[in-house]
Amino acid sequence: MRSTASADAGARVFDLSAAPVRELNAALHALPPDTNATLWRVINPRGLHAIAAGVDAPVTIEVEGNVGYYCGGMNKQASVIVEGNAGVGVAENMMSGLVHVKGDASQAAGATGCGGLLVIDGNASARCGISMKGIDIVVKGSVGHMSAFMAQAGALVVLGDAGDALGDSLYEAKLFVRGSVASLGADCIEKEMREEHKALLAEKLTAVGILGEVDIGEFRRYGSARTLYHFHVDNVSSY
Repeated sequence: MRSTASADAGARVFDLSAAPVRELNAALHALPPDTNATLWRVINPRGLHAIAAGVDAPVTIEVEGNVGYYCGGMNKQASVIVEGNAGVGVAENMMSGLVHVKGDASQAAGATGCGGLLVIDGNASARCGISMKGIDIVVKGSVGHMSAFMAQAGALVVLGDAGDALGDSLYEAKLFVRGSVASLGADCIEKEMREEHKALLAEKLTAVGILGEVDIGEFRRYGSARTLYHFHVDNVSSY
């Protein structure tokens, strides 16, 4: 592993201008669950793809720059912080842990994610949260068209605006948008914001440290009209 000692709390520094992404990921995949190498810093990412993909150890990985496709994909337990922009499919199929993009994200952010938290400080492009299956996504900017398409479970929180066809063919995911919505997709409707939904939204905003900065009352909730499918739940009031 081509890394250097860091002066910052013993972090492992990995330079992607001197070694390939494959070597970085191999080192991360080899970590035992009880590793004491818990802080990694990745420098010179240069838009490379699949950085920190498939990590299943409780470590923090700080990426200093822009990343390409599938950064943090299949993440499990790790905290991946991207100090730049992210390409297509950031946090795709994420299982648990945290992926935090401090810039903008391209399309399909958090696609098919089953758990964990994806935070995007900037904007997310088209199909954000497509087919999400339990992941929570907080976008501090706006999202593009077809976001939350076929979203099955989890929550998408958007502080800015949403593009066309929000929540098209939506299942049971909950969508909260603070700004305007260009149009709703098939079977997606605006729904009442009850106390349990306000509590859920507060929980997500607390998780990203901005609860006191925004007014929950400014958000609207969107969900499935349930005309495209039949799904039995014991407590339908929660939807």
